[in-house]
Amino acid sequence: MTVRAVDRLGFDTRQVHAGQNLNGEHGARITPIYLSNGFLFDDFDQAADRMTGRTPSYIYSRNANPTNSVAEAGLASLDGGSSAILVGSGQAAIAVALLALVGAGDHVLVAPSIYEGTRELFRTDMARLGIEFEFVLDSNDVDDWRRRIRPSTKAFFAETIPNPKNEILDIEPVTGLAHEHGIPVVIDNTIATPYLIRPIEHGADIVVYSTSKLLTGHGASIGGAIVDAGRFDWRANVERFPQFHARTLGSSGESFLDAFEGDVFSAYARGRTAASYGPHLSPLHAFLLLQGVETLSLRVAKHVANAQAIAEFLDDRPEVASVDYAGLPSSPHHALAERYLPRGAGSVFAFTLAGGLAAARQLYDHVGLFSRMTHIGDTRSLILHPGTTTHARLTPDERARAGIHPGLLRLSIGIESVDDLISDLEGALEHVR
Repeated sequence: MTVRAVDRLGFDTRQVHAGQNLNGEHGARITPIYLSNGFLFDDFDQAADRMTGRTPSYIYSRNANPTNSVAEAGLASLDGGSSAILVGSGQAAIAVALLALVGAGDHVLVAPSIYEGTRELFRTDMARLGIEFEFVLDSNDVDDWRRRIRPSTKAFFAETIPNPKNEILDIEPVTGLAHEHGIPVVIDNTIATPYLIRPIEHGADIVVYSTSKLLTGHGASIGGAIVDAGRFDWRANVERFPQFHARTLGSSGESFLDAFEGDVFSAYARGRTAASYGPHLSPLHAFLLLQGVETLSLRVAKHVANAQAIAEFLDDRPEVASVDYAGLPSSPHHALAERYLPRGAGSVFAFTLAGGLAAARQLYDHVGLFSRMTHIGDTRSLILHPGTTTHARLTPDERARAGIHPGLLRLSIGIESVDDLISDLEGALEHVR
């Protein structure tokens, strides 16, 4: 079956078959791990053609690798994108995606509720490069996004389901506004995965993932992915994105727009940004990603069903002041969850104990089945206290504005028996009481 034919099949079928090439020398049914730094050239002319890009093929694993290519094609299919790039982590995916778009003096608008590690990347490391990141006050206030747009604005950045507050992004108005001004939208879809939502269908231009989380799923591999929708009109935005128009492709003298047309962004991000900075993903980790993706829909459905049941349990407990889960009718984001996430509001959310920090400490120290660790999207259920860990560098005022209160705990719900997870939390809540 051809790649295009597979792309027309159902999600569960594509997660098993999309991107695979069964024409290998030995007839292996599972994609092999190509642990090779470089790849042979047949002759002088082929070497020149490959190195200049006239003949697309494998040169060096820092640029592309056959194992990785299968996983990239599979992810692009699941997300409805034209192409994808694998890199060494979720942070690398964000950095490569944005550094392909922006440079010194440029401006990026960012949703206020994002992963704290990403916030640090923007406010410290990338800011040192002369890139300004400005945070809107409300992710879903389109007027706030609009009044902050400048001539130097090169991208919008947001998450579909932010961590840890489970606030749902109203994607279509935000992407619609960006496109009115010729600005691409980068969306981190790590917590939702393409099983729950495909942001490209709602206007996103570039989707990034930490594949370390639900996509691989087992807490044993680090990786990141960038999916290019292949639809943004780079040709109409010459002044904003001159890097795609410059004639820089070796002796051919072509621009990326001339050579790659629909895959301009991904070709540039791979061939320039990722190749230069070098955050490539090991083929071994690409193989583990392939294994994880084959069961993505099965696992995420279980994650979400468990999360919904546990959120409902916590919402009824007197020790709990609030539960931040869009799957609950009481959530201010419930209507958006029903619209964008009919299969469920994800499996990472927070709840706040009425007893504050002391209560959070008691519950945290008395769980037995939940693992106390900084990670999400594992098959195992995890718990963390953001105020003293992931968000500890924020000032008290910044934490208060972000809703990270002293009694707030974050849960990443796994695929264990939900009765066992509820029993574990129930026992810990007895100590809180």
